Amino acid sequence: MTDAPKRTPLYDLHVELGGKMVDFAGWEMPVQYPMGIMGEHKQCREKAALFDVSHMGQVILRGENVGEKLEGICPQAYATLKEGKARYGFFTNEEGGIMDDLIVSNAGDHYFVVVNAALRHQDIPHMRDNLDGVEVTEIFDRALVAVQGPAAENVVGELCPAARDMKFMETIVADINGVSCRISRLGYTGEDGYEISIPEDKAADVARAFLAHEDCEPAGLGARDSLRLEAGLCLYGNDIDQSTSPIEASLSWAIQKRRKEEGGFPGAARVQKELAEGAAKKLVGIKPTGRAPARQGVEIQCAEGNSIGAITSGCFGPTVGGPVAMGYVAAGHGEPGEKVNLIIRGKAQPAEIVSLPFVTQNYKR
Repeated sequence: MTDAPKRTPLYDLHVELGGKMVDFAGWEMPVQYPMGIMGEHKQCREKAALFDVSHMGQVILRGENVGEKLEGICPQAYATLKEGKARYGFFTNEEGGIMDDLIVSNAGDHYFVVVNAALRHQDIPHMRDNLDGVEVTEIFDRALVAVQGPAAENVVGELCPAARDMKFMETIVADINGVSCRISRLGYTGEDGYEISIPEDKAADVARAFLAHEDCEPAGLGARDSLRLEAGLCLYGNDIDQSTSPIEASLSWAIQKRRKEEGGFPGAARVQKELAEGAAKKLVGIKPTGRAPARQGVEIQCAEGNSIGAITSGCFGPTVGGPVAMGYVAAGHGEPGEKVNLIIRGKAQPAEIVSLPFVTQNYKR
């Protein structure tokens, strides 16, 4: 018998707001609210949406030279990450595959790390085993919410003026309604916004305060997926996994120059070889010509009819106004404008390779 799904500190609020609850990575999470996925997606692109992301693993790292030690298991330049800054990264395995992606923040006297919900059981022991002399503490008493969209600065800023002055990938501790929160200006939608770590007993109060703003509505996992896909952002387990390298996944931008040159992280030999010679496959944006969405696993064929790869994520893109997808294609393919066919229910459906993202990312830099 599997364990019953866990509930976040906002569970009762989701139910009260009419959230349709589903089991996601062992947590009861809202997939949508009465507004519906299309409406919630539009809300986030045009105004602001509030997402519960409390299922994510929040971890505190304390000790000497934490940033330097993280460089032993991640290809990012964490030793030079300035206090008050956050940086996207990932753990690589010995074969150069991606074990999980994460956000690391330098919080001054400690580092704050957020990992994916489904992989906290892997990531936390991995850090404990490999970060010598670093105290790794998983936080269980804080919720995590994301306020995303062009109006996010007003929604959060009216309750916390300091949030207005932050730039993309900055992090601070500040009071919201008298509650001390960690506020980071980042997210997973392609829009401006914040992720906010809140003591669990105050999480519902803070969430209600955000939702009281006329421009903020709750949004669920359905809209979160269509928003991140339009923004060209990878989902672990779909677009990246233990076998895909950061170079294949078009994530070389997330490896700083010094690390590309020096290596010194697991799987560096493969990563450096692929940087120099190119990877066997690469992750690209794919725009089906028709109306049928291309889901994960759909075969991609070149114009000549040979199999060149597969779709890893696909859905209807409400902002794009049609289906959007990502997938891997073999080396020698993948230039924007290339015509391909997607084999959907046994039929070849025309599509085109496009550059990511599908929608412009609106971060406040």
